[in-house]
Amino acid sequence: MKDYNFYGWEQARAAAVTDEYPSIHTPIDLYDALSEIWSADTCAPRMRDKWSSINPTLGQCSVTAFLAQDIFGGEVYGILRPDGNYHCYNAAGGCVFDLTSEQFGDEKLCYENNPKQLREVHFQKLEKKERYELLKEKLKRWCEQNK
Repeated sequence: MKDYNFYGWEQARAAAVTDEYPSIHTPIDLYDALSEIWSADTCAPRMRDKWSSINPTLGQCSVTAFLAQDIFGGEVYGILRPDGNYHCYNAAGGCVFDLTSEQFGDEKLCYENNPKQLREVHFQKLEKKERYELLKEKLKRWCEQNK
C-alpha cells in the first residue's frame, strides 16, 4: 500500500459527485493523479523558483482545492498564512482533507474555524484561473490515459 502524508488522508473517503473524471472516485485517487501532473506551470508564480518534483504540492493549493471541489463538492476553506495569503483545503463528504499540505513539511496547520474561500475571488487573478484550467485539462488527459 502506498504511503500518504497529506492532511486527512486517513478519512479522505468523500465520493465524487461528478463523472467528468472517470478515474477519480476519492480524494486519494485525485492525489495519486495529481502527483503525476502537478508541475511548475501549475504552481503559483511567486513560488515557481522553489518548485520541484521533490515538493510537487508547493504552490498548488488553491487550484487543487477548487478542482477537488468540482469533483467532490463541499467547501474550500483557507488558513491565513504569515505572508497574508490563504492556504486552501477542502471539506466534503463529511471529511476534511488537504491534498497540498505536504508542502509545509512538519509544520502543523489549524484546520478549524477558517474562512470559506470563493473561486470568484481567487479567480479574479487571471494567472490563477489559467493555472486552474491547465490543471483541469491535465487531469482530463490523465484520466483518458488511465481508464
